[in-house]
Amino acid sequence: MIDSPEYLKKRAFFDSLLTIYGRKPVLEALEDPDLPVHKLHLAESNRKDALISRIEALAKERALEIAWWDRKGLSRISKNTRQDQGVALDLALPKYGRAETYLQEHQGNNYQLLALDGITNPQNLGMIIRSACAGGMDGIILPQKGCAQIDPLVIKASVGTLFKTRILRCERLAPTLKAFAKDGAKVCGLSSHARDTLADMDSDRATVFVLGNETHGVSEATAAACTHSLRIPMHNDVESLNVAVTAALISFRNRL
Repeated sequence: MIDSPEYLKKRAFFDSLLTIYGRKPVLEALEDPDLPVHKLHLAESNRKDALISRIEALAKERALEIAWWDRKGLSRISKNTRQDQGVALDLALPKYGRAETYLQEHQGNNYQLLALDGITNPQNLGMIIRSACAGGMDGIILPQKGCAQIDPLVIKASVGTLFKTRILRCERLAPTLKAFAKDGAKVCGLSSHARDTLADMDSDRATVFVLGNETHGVSEATAAACTHSLRIPMHNDVESLNVAVTAALISFRNRL
């Protein structure tokens, strides 16, 4: 049955899988004993160079399952034929899931989330994850398109906090934010032109704080899905802050 405990458990596991690709990123992941690896995928046509040999050796050391594919099969796993270099790796992240599932399970709860709209710099994404984790945010909504994706660079920038932070994936951000708003959450876009400031916000109900692109801010479609607009007061004619700094201020707004 589709709603049986066994089915739901299996779906939750597959939702927690993150696939990274490329020989160097996969090698770096396998060399990190703290990364929860699940399965290695290799193309049968790979040339047996030093990197591939090292990847295979590490997989055997970690008793990791290796799946062999033709190039088309491997590209279906990586979803990036041009850059996968015949290698992909599944990571099993314990707090990796879907935004829609989180919403279903937390209807009516007082959660505090960050939502990322067009954050393209992996370093920024990693630092946002670190701040959200340290500040006690309940999770981060990360769309599958338009944002930097979780890879070894992001994992490194997060300094391991990725594995302690709930990452909620979605197809598109705007419809997802509308669903949260429909459930009663405040959806707050950050804008320098907003009347209300971050200090005016209370925590009396579920809130999603939306952070926009490093250069262009929140997109029009995403802004239209927001129910509130907030700004961080600036002095000395400073126009804006780095998005990771903004995430830190939001995450710690009630902690100090």
